[in-house]
Amino acid sequence: MVAEPGSALGVLELDIRPMDTGDLAAVAQLERESYEFPWSEGIFRDSLRVGYHCSVLTLDPIIAGYSVLAVGAGEAHILNVCVRREFRARGLGGRLLDHLIDQARDAGAGMLFLETRPSNLSAIRLYQSKSFVQIGIRRGYYQAAGGREDAIVMRRPLF
Repeated sequence: MVAEPGSALGVLELDIRPMDTGDLAAVAQLERESYEFPWSEGIFRDSLRVGYHCSVLTLDPIIAGYSVLAVGAGEAHILNVCVRREFRARGLGGRLLDHLIDQARDAGAGMLFLETRPSNLSAIRLYQSKSFVQIGIRRGYYQAAGGREDAIVMRRPLF
């Protein structure tokens, strides 16, 4: 449970469950609200179709976050992870990241990778708190208002 102090929502029940097609519109809306260059609903639909591990974090009845994880060849890659703006800095990103680590480990991956923007300092701190370390830079990886932004590549061993 998560307490929402000063909110009409009171105490909300936290759950992380598999994403399904009924979640796609809400997930795509949250993506658009969170990012300047968002994934489309079709990209999320394709992620489900190809068998990626897609999850939603709910604070009943609100979709407060989501994640997409690809697993193959003994490795896992976090492709997308997001927490709704009003629920950030409350430990939900850490809960979602712990879930992703467990999913990757359960799928037999030995290493977990991700990319993040150098400008996303709160995400970098969260990843470092979960034992991710920087292993490289991908030049011009992300779209940005002024052109392109690099990505920090991070990894975490799972065993």
